[in-house]
Amino acid sequence: MSVSRGVRCNNPGNIDYNPTNNWQGQLKVDKAIEPRFCRFDTPENGIRALGKLLQTYQRKYGLKTVKDIISRWAPATENNTNAYVKSVETYTNTKPGAEIDLREHDILKGMVKAIIRHENANYEYPDAILSEGVRRALA
Repeated sequence: MSVSRGVRCNNPGNIDYNPTNNWQGQLKVDKAIEPRFCRFDTPENGIRALGKLLQTYQRKYGLKTVKDIISRWAPATENNTNAYVKSVETYTNTKPGAEIDLREHDILKGMVKAIIRHENANYEYPDAILSEGVRRALA
């Protein structure tokens, strides 16, 4: 059984590579392996980057709802953003338009888990890996 690119690259959020970012555990670019997306040394560091990026969206851009966050994360030019939003809201049991606080462990963990599932064909990491990545994002 093949696994998704996000899982193979320890980048379950499918974060685009940007030379200005220096994520913890980010591997050097190797266009022969992956030309567009970041690669990480461990899934925990990939999950950390996902959580940190979501928190940046909230802190820097004031995005407070699942719809606001996912609309930036997965723009409609590349995704069915409305379906993505509904999927994350359903999975996190969040009401449409409700404000969330990604500094709260359980809220961030739910968002990260829902995004990983959506980006990676319902893939789920063991709870210990997910929890450690979220812990690192909140540190």
